[in-house]
Amino acid sequence: MRIEKNERNKVIASIQGKIIQKGVDYLIVNLNGLGIQVFSTKETCETANIGDIKFFHSQLIVREESLTLFGFESEIEREYFNLLLGVNGVGTRLALSIISTLSIDAINRAVASDQFEIFSRVPGVGKKTAQKIAIHLQGKINVDADIIGLKSSYQDVDLEVLEALTTLGYSLVEAQSALQFIPKDAPKDIEERLRIALQYFS
Repeated sequence: MRIEKNERNKVIASIQGKIIQKGVDYLIVNLNGLGIQVFSTKETCETANIGDIKFFHSQLIVREESLTLFGFESEIEREYFNLLLGVNGVGTRLALSIISTLSIDAINRAVASDQFEIFSRVPGVGKKTAQKIAIHLQGKINVDADIIGLKSSYQDVDLEVLEALTTLGYSLVEAQSALQFIPKDAPKDIEERLRIALQYFS
């Protein structure tokens, strides 16, 4: 996989400190007595505990009247965040929501299989924006479908299983985990694959 580097403001390339407060989409990090607000993914914020020492690959976004710091647990999340900011109509909050809702693997799969509608599952992303995201990323990353484990004979049925799971109320991240639970030699029948996927939650 090739990722085109996106050079943005890296004056604060990383940050490490103790978590002293947390919110739905942010953490307050104690850095030498200063409380720094770091916006991060939903999963990172949910799993962080007060008192934890956390390291973030950070991205400082400079606006006319504000400075906002975003932090990610992996460098690739930061790179994809920056790539998403290059899409017309995608701001920092929506880019963060995409990274929070879809795993990097799911984004790669959407790009590799031309399934732009996967992006529309993110709150706030309509069909047109989803198309723009997919087209933009296709020009920035080169994903081999076989490398990421997306076999052409399986992709349609697995996307149907994914759709069924999200319709049943499971989050996209949960549905993706359930798909990974399905054995590689499982039948291609959607009902059977859905039955196996549901066992993941039992």
